[in-house]
Amino acid sequence: MSARVILRSVAAEPVHDAVTAIMERLEWRRLVPKGGRVVIKPNLCTERPELVRVANTDARIIEAVCRVLLQQTPNITIGESDGIRYKAEAAFESNGIYALADRLGTAVVNFSRGATRQVQIPGMAGWELPVSILDADCFITLPKLKTHATTVFTGSLKNQWGCIPRHDRILLHKRLDRLIVAVNKALCPKLAIMDGMVGMEGRGPINGTPVEMNVLLGSRDLVALDATAMRLVGLDPAASRHLVLAHQERLGEIGEASITIDGDVAASSRRFEPARRDWAIKALNMVSRSRFLTRHLLLDDTWFYPIRRLVTLLRSLRADA
Repeated sequence: MSARVILRSVAAEPVHDAVTAIMERLEWRRLVPKGGRVVIKPNLCTERPELVRVANTDARIIEAVCRVLLQQTPNITIGESDGIRYKAEAAFESNGIYALADRLGTAVVNFSRGATRQVQIPGMAGWELPVSILDADCFITLPKLKTHATTVFTGSLKNQWGCIPRHDRILLHKRLDRLIVAVNKALCPKLAIMDGMVGMEGRGPINGTPVEMNVLLGSRDLVALDATAMRLVGLDPAASRHLVLAHQERLGEIGEASITIDGDVAASSRRFEPARRDWAIKALNMVSRSRFLTRHLLLDDTWFYPIRRLVTLLRSLRADA
């Protein structure tokens, strides 16, 4: 069965109108019961104000989605988990989420501080997931279109990694691809709208280069959405292992012939520089496979910041060589 992806340019159309059009074409009311509980997960992967525009989901998209949903229910929650070195509250503040929630009357929750429940996922024994999402009538994910140094691409499927409420979820990275799929199966996102207004190429998901794209994409099939977004920026969906595994687990369509695109693909296409796995990324991936090294190097600020400064210096020296 063909999956459907909606693509809309916001170069000359207000964000709210584009979001509304995408949600209407995806028949969002079929997914949200009257008065139902809806949880929205944007990508708020940094609290640093100077990086919000390129790394985080644009607050205008979050607000537009909430305003559409308010036609059906007031029970809307926007959520995110703590990062390794910042609290979700700091990301909410720098992204304007608290002000947005005050205007609209929506709730804001730090998944790392909320109620959690054990879900039987192989490789995640002892790791729980947010009750607010597990018990929601509709879970909506709002990812950012970016390259990723570990997973090639970070889109709608990878966004659920941030639903794991512990800040040290990097301890699970040695099973990252399979666990992304497992977490998506457990949380069952029903709708995704991807922020491609400003994408990121190169060393994503935080340290890459911004690319003005002025596009939004939406689908009820997250695999098809990610595959389409990757093709839109010149990346091969087969290169992203978690995306391939999600297709194999029947979470969605990955083949171009199995996806119907509603929108002008040619007008929005770009060719992104991929995230290259240089020596530093390879070293990081090796370290993250060790629980001991992850805890004592990556999660310990005493060691992490000096190592990061050294890596930055070595990278610059290699670039100048």
